[in-house]
Amino acid sequence: MTAGRPAAPRALLLSGTGRYADPWHPFAETSGALAGLVREAGFDVDTADDVDAALAGLASDAGRPDLLVVNVGLPRDDRPSPATPEASAGLRHWLADGRPLLVSHVSSTSFVDAPEWETGLGGRWIRGTSMHPEYGPAAIRVLPESGALVEGIEDFELPDERYSYLRTVPGITVHAAHTHEGSEHPVMWSLDRRPGRTFYDALGHDAASYDSPEHRELLLRAIAWLAAG
Repeated sequence: MTAGRPAAPRALLLSGTGRYADPWHPFAETSGALAGLVREAGFDVDTADDVDAALAGLASDAGRPDLLVVNVGLPRDDRPSPATPEASAGLRHWLADGRPLLVSHVSSTSFVDAPEWETGLGGRWIRGTSMHPEYGPAAIRVLPESGALVEGIEDFELPDERYSYLRTVPGITVHAAHTHEGSEHPVMWSLDRRPGRTFYDALGHDAASYDSPEHRELLLRAIAWLAAG
């Protein structure tokens, strides 16, 4: 660190390792791409090896990060998600204390035993209702009426999964969407939790998604918005 210059803010990235990995998502790739974007936005990034232990650590104010980034899958064992009361308490404390949250793709399926996850995220994947068409070219419509966060960004196409029929909570601001079966479905939204801010990106199935300049720009703006809150 240069003398006289303050330390960079710190982000903690929860990646799909251990019980939070799955056979369908290359979490090492996507977490690497997310970490690169967060660093580009001015943060130092720590990636947790143990998701539940990292969540439990959020219960203490000492040494807490400035931003929490979540890129995890749904555990497929019989234990709860989060796995322990301490992990649930840490997640609850982070949200209740108004701390910023950036959430990616399949993370909307996870933490099913924490009701505050849905309200803090702004929605979630509902098993038996939510779905996505096959991975492939995804036409994304940017909603210019959704505010300065998307100003000047055009509609774009990228290779990805198009999450559909997610359940959302009142109060989210949808910034980008896709059309499936004649209906429009949100894929990027923000939520001012008051206190605290959340940004959810349903895109990001694999590293190719982050090659899209529009996708990258939207995420960089989202990170800046989260930091400003």
